[in-house]
Amino acid sequence: MEIQETKKQLVKVKEESKVDKSSEVERQAEVKTEKKVVEVKKNVKKDVAVANGFSLRISPKQSVYVCKAIRRKSPELAMIRLNEVISEKRAIPMAGLEVGHRKGKGFAGGRFPKNACKAIIEIVKQAGANAIVAGIENPMITIAKSDRASAPYRKAGRKAKRTHIHIEIRNKGVKK
Repeated sequence: MEIQETKKQLVKVKEESKVDKSSEVERQAEVKTEKKVVEVKKNVKKDVAVANGFSLRISPKQSVYVCKAIRRKSPELAMIRLNEVISEKRAIPMAGLEVGHRKGKGFAGGRFPKNACKAIIEIVKQAGANAIVAGIENPMITIAKSDRASAPYRKAGRKAKRTHIHIEIRNKGVKK
């Protein structure tokens, strides 16, 4: 008799624990469904997209002229222009320097700064992607500037060349 009673008690305890577990599972499911409710963020349109390059290993002098060439262009046109320079189809005008003349009407002098163009293409790509995220519909490079960065010393006391690049993209019709 005692064995049967203890078995009955064990069965009751197991059933109660099953009920507790099932209610516990239901509570966890409720908590999970509560956590899954996520607020939908609204895409806030920004009026400017920025990309920077710090301490790039390019010539500050050449990068000034490259930035001048891509200013007031869309990111796609700027990348096309820089790729033409890399493939030596179009030169970057460098009228302020004593540089040999290049082919083209009204072209005083120019060069093909390939390393500077390769580095600046990466920054223009990043700025273009930032413009897409910001929701700018008619992107145009409004600010493209180049600054001299602090240059580390190399062997034999020579200083290395370093440049900071800053590119801002705004909507085509809007000014600062």
